[in-house]
Amino acid sequence: MILVLVSAALLMGGILAWVNHVTEGPIALQAEKTLAAGIKTVMGGEKLTVVGTDTITIDDGKPHSYIIHKTQDSHKRPLGVAVESTTLGFGGDLKVLVGFDTEGNITGYTILQHAETPGLGAKADKWFQEGSKGDIIGKTPAQKPLQVKKDGGDVDAITASTITSRAFLKAVNEAYQAYAMNEKKDL
Repeated sequence: MILVLVSAALLMGGILAWVNHVTEGPIALQAEKTLAAGIKTVMGGEKLTVVGTDTITIDDGKPHSYIIHKTQDSHKRPLGVAVESTTLGFGGDLKVLVGFDTEGNITGYTILQHAETPGLGAKADKWFQEGSKGDIIGKTPAQKPLQVKKDGGDVDAITASTITSRAFLKAVNEAYQAYAMNEKKDL
């Protein structure tokens, strides 16, 4: 009986390792396509070029890394940057891509990955967009970090999903900190 169980476990482990190996390439390619489309979305245009990528690490007791994608338009004028930021949401990691123009105003965002509750926290992909209840487009966290109204801020939280709203705004605020640090570094 032990021999049969060990054999079955080894066989299943081998099959899982093979499937993982076969699918890692397509998964990486899809993640690359999603990121490229996300950058175009948050920067507001199809005709842009990513001219550089930097990584900024902020250590506030626990180091966090942010990936900054610098963009320019077809006339080689700087458009701003798209920053990848990850924080802990209600159901797990919440990975957001936030676009900032050259003045530090939010141009757009897209959620790259989340594990939020379907129907509640998953609404973050649209809730904070321009024209929606929690609209953050055009705002800048420079003077005052973005916060939900419940915490003294001026952003409407997703109904019945304050934890996700706080996590989302934290990711946006941290993305802005990385953007600001990168701007200082480039001076």
